[in-house]
Amino acid sequence: MLLTCDDAWFGGWRGPSALTIEAGRLRYAGPAHALASDPGSDSDSDPRRTEPDGHLRGVVLAPFTDSHVHLGLIDAGALVAGGIGRVVDLGWDPAQAKSWPNLGADPESGWPEVSMAGPLLGAPGGYPSRSAWAPAAAAVAVATSDDAKHAIDDVRAVGASIVKITLNSDAGPVWSDETLDAVVGVAHDAGLPVVAHAQGLGQTRRAARARVDALAHTPFSERLDDDLLNDLARSMTWISTLAIHARPSGANGQGGDAYDIAVDNLARFHARGGSVLYGTDLGNGELPLGLNGIELAGLSAAGLTPDAVLGSLTPGSGEPGYDTRLVTWMPDRPATIADLATSRILTLPALVREAE
Repeated sequence: MLLTCDDAWFGGWRGPSALTIEAGRLRYAGPAHALASDPGSDSDSDPRRTEPDGHLRGVVLAPFTDSHVHLGLIDAGALVAGGIGRVVDLGWDPAQAKSWPNLGADPESGWPEVSMAGPLLGAPGGYPSRSAWAPAAAAVAVATSDDAKHAIDDVRAVGASIVKITLNSDAGPVWSDETLDAVVGVAHDAGLPVVAHAQGLGQTRRAARARVDALAHTPFSERLDDDLLNDLARSMTWISTLAIHARPSGANGQGGDAYDIAVDNLARFHARGGSVLYGTDLGNGELPLGLNGIELAGLSAAGLTPDAVLGSLTPGSGEPGYDTRLVTWMPDRPATIADLATSRILTLPALVREAE
């Protein structure tokens, strides 16, 4: 099926666009004006056809993604109605988590699309092994560098697409540099990116030295120095998770030392060109099941424009071959970050029904 729309966002603003739907997946197919380039094409899925099957008023966007959730602590079926169409689960019992990507791919489940990390790898006795929120199997101890390959093999075996490690010196022991380097190195050799929970003085610097790909949280333990931020902006992605530090004292729930430190760090990281992903640590406290207004306000406070926030919400959507079974729809391009509240997630059958 071929549709056109007034405007689209897939890795950036595309203007009037053509979209193809095939085998239950939607793909951005190019500018709408290019449809007349090959009037001889007759394939239903060929974006060069001249006659679309329908036109969508408004803006079609890649599905909004929360890049840090814990599905074992929430009702995943409520996320789509709340405006979130993709999630990255960053740590749970792998026996449960291994089924989630398939649930996310099933149109009948009502779930968002799911990527997951499986368990959290850390030092023996380290975070989150003593935390009430985490089931025992969610925390996997890697005692020495020699144990790294076995741990990463187990993560791969449950279908994880990312490795989650913990460097939380506030909550228990952390790895030596040798073990940290071994785990990150083996993960990279296996083609898996590494995201770290770095908490406590000096742990962000250690993550950077070990070539960790992403931080699960904007650093909030300390104000990072400018030289370190220069290095991090070139090598690392940060997941925002500002709302978990919010306090009711602020006009929008913001406030508190950790929040202020995180927003300051994120603002300076973003100003240096650092890559930012929207994420909430959903399941951590009383966070809304969907697009989080306090998180968006925090991103705005850190200097992200509406377009930068859209980029943080739609990772990978400009890459070749990107497709999706869910989309975000808005009546117009958002002029402000607050305008994102007008968005809603649509299934592809619902999107087709909206077409004229």
